[in-house]
Amino acid sequence: MKKIILTLIAAVVAISCSDNLEDLNQNIKDPSTVSGESLFSGAQKSLTDQMVSLNVNTNNTKLWSQYLQETTYTDESNYDQITRSIPRNHWSAMYKDVLKDLNEATMIINETTYTTDELNALKPNKLAIIEILNVYAYANLVETFGDVPYTEALDINNLTPKYDDGLTVYKDLIVRLDAAINNLDTSLGSFDSNDLIYNGEVENWLKFANSLKLRMGILLADVEPALSKATVESAYGSELIMSNADNATYAYRSTDPNTNPIYVDLVLSGRQDFVAGLTIIDKLKSLEDPRLPLYFDPVDGEFVGATIGSTATYASTSKLATRFNTPTEPGVLFDYSEVEFLLAEGAERGYSVGDAETHYNTAIEASISYWGGTQAQIEDYLAQPEVSYESALAASEATTPWKEVIGTQKWIALFNRGMEAWTSIRLLDYPEMATPTDAVSGYPNRYTYPVVEQTINSASWSAASSAIGGDQPETMLFWDVN
Repeated sequence: MKKIILTLIAAVVAISCSDNLEDLNQNIKDPSTVSGESLFSGAQKSLTDQMVSLNVNTNNTKLWSQYLQETTYTDESNYDQITRSIPRNHWSAMYKDVLKDLNEATMIINETTYTTDELNALKPNKLAIIEILNVYAYANLVETFGDVPYTEALDINNLTPKYDDGLTVYKDLIVRLDAAINNLDTSLGSFDSNDLIYNGEVENWLKFANSLKLRMGILLADVEPALSKATVESAYGSELIMSNADNATYAYRSTDPNTNPIYVDLVLSGRQDFVAGLTIIDKLKSLEDPRLPLYFDPVDGEFVGATIGSTATYASTSKLATRFNTPTEPGVLFDYSEVEFLLAEGAERGYSVGDAETHYNTAIEASISYWGGTQAQIEDYLAQPEVSYESALAASEATTPWKEVIGTQKWIALFNRGMEAWTSIRLLDYPEMATPTDAVSGYPNRYTYPVVEQTINSASWSAASSAIGGDQPETMLFWDVN
């Protein structure tokens, strides 16, 4: 009997120890499952970080738009994409941190049964909003690289996805965007506080989606004019971003790691890497633009820009204005000024979207107002012959004057939005960028494909490179034909 009791005690102890050891192997601090809503929030931040950042390892477009110049390490200002693997970092951020998280969020929300009928009724809006951001992210990849993985993307078991034709992808994205727009129900909510762009306001997402449709339609103007016209006019007949209050801005927080990435690079890094580019400084000064002191701080009362591609002395060159040293400065994905410039472009192309001059003036007013300029400054600025639409058109020596006039003012307004400024420069060919001191290529019309693609996905990379005309920085993408 004594042996039986001892055996039972030993068994109980063994089971107890086994249970305790298994408990010790569990990570009780992290959740075992992640909600679709939290993945959506994470994807929003990753997307905005990538669009907003000026870190030379992740986003060189503010340098290529010649808003800024590097002080010491000038490779990126001289169009070097390889040394820091910039294309790979952008590719990875968009596919892994944005699109993959959005894909997972879609699957989880689809599979989730919420606690009330009211919450379940929000699922279609949530899925439609996720789809809108999917379109935004894929459109950026096409605009950046050209042909990209699409139909076979995001499958972790497929390390060699094919690259799809960029124009075909772009046209399909417009179809997807239309479907998402049609699925939005503005009488219901969506993500609420999990949405750090619009706080779950579905009507604002509808405006964002239609504005994105407008932008995508304009991009196709020189390659698919009929589709471009139909897309732009359809967007114009819908709700668009129509004031700065509608801007798509990500709400950054005051503490790391949720601060604006620019604050990280300018303040938290403790570095002195960036100063004003001579190209933007010279243009703003020549126009007596009221945004000059809103964009940059003077040095001894003067605004001084650095030569593009050359080293610069930090202390004697203008820096970004104090506003950019704020951790909570919103990250902008889309704004009212851009919408109005797009409509001005559409009007000049003969689309039924209103009057080009009216949209042009409204765009400039929206930009100056956003940055803190006064109404008096706006009126004085628009009255200048160099800015006044008809006068500026008459003075232009460009083959297509409206491209120079709209393109220049749009570039000024897109300051701090390097990605979209770079796209606008490539589409309109204005303003002309200075040739950097030690440029390693011509003006970069695209990011080159990540070097790692040549090794792990060589067949697909080779086919895509051939299809677009060569994996070179100067290769013009399908939409950049004039």
